[in-house]
Amino acid sequence: MQDWSKTPSATQHIGVLLFDGFSNHCLANTIEPLRAANTLSGRALYDWRFLALDPGPVSSSSGLQVSPHDILAQSAGDMLVVMPSYGFLDHGGWRTQAALRSAAGRFGVLAGMDTGSWLLAEAGLLDRHRATIHWEELTGFAERFPEVDACRERFVIDGNRITCSGAMAAFDLVMHLIGRDQGQALALEVAQLFMTRDSARSHMGGAGSASGYVNRALAVMQENLEAPLPIPEIARRVGRTQKVLEARMRADLGASPAQVYRRLRLNLARKLVAETDLTVAEIALRAGYDDPSAMTRAFRAEFGQSPRAMRSANA
Repeated sequence: MQDWSKTPSATQHIGVLLFDGFSNHCLANTIEPLRAANTLSGRALYDWRFLALDPGPVSSSSGLQVSPHDILAQSAGDMLVVMPSYGFLDHGGWRTQAALRSAAGRFGVLAGMDTGSWLLAEAGLLDRHRATIHWEELTGFAERFPEVDACRERFVIDGNRITCSGAMAAFDLVMHLIGRDQGQALALEVAQLFMTRDSARSHMGGAGSASGYVNRALAVMQENLEAPLPIPEIARRVGRTQKVLEARMRADLGASPAQVYRRLRLNLARKLVAETDLTVAEIALRAGYDDPSAMTRAFRAEFGQSPRAMRSANA
């Protein structure tokens, strides 16, 4: 079962190793959810640095230049994300292999995004691990590296090795990691920020058809924040009994439908507190509370301070 909320962990230090031809889309889908998790939690849960094998800027496939913070040989951290994307075969060879093998001793986890799996496998760092890669390269990957258990998955986490099949899957992977490490409540809030209707899939990593009706239930909740529906009605709309929905949502998110629904409504209230001049009474109505005092009590229990105190602190 997933954990709905967790005590914030120590800052995770992540190195993102870029190669010429990297995908802007993959980079953004990797970093932006981490940035949002920091912003929404008010804590430095994640720190990231852009790395390269050599000093100097790295250019994406569309010409965007990124100036790395450091070179790989001088870096260490909790996770190294290897991101070559296009033209990855040109980035292989003994020099890259040696650099990655050396980095494996300085980073706790190695992650291959998109075609980064190929470079990790070429360095022998995926031997006897399950792994995936962009679907266009999967057949060649399996043939070239028989020591790797190649899988057609959106992403694969096998011990301290992570591989991901592309830019869209990168968002799913990072949402999964946020939910796993920081709790599903924060992952759900990040999904809301990015307007991800399929938010359960985003942080469950495409967890199969059994979670499909959890996704639909979340969408129904999101569409009915101002006038909340009874949980039995939500279950009816997704074609399940309340008991079945309760069990599945607890398994997927670590919380009951009522808890999840309340958090969605209070997330909206917090956004309105931070971004508008609406009164507490008006915010309460927008978030589905007839009684502003009831909303204030729920808000304080969820976020540790009242709406007015939060607004004053952010002024």
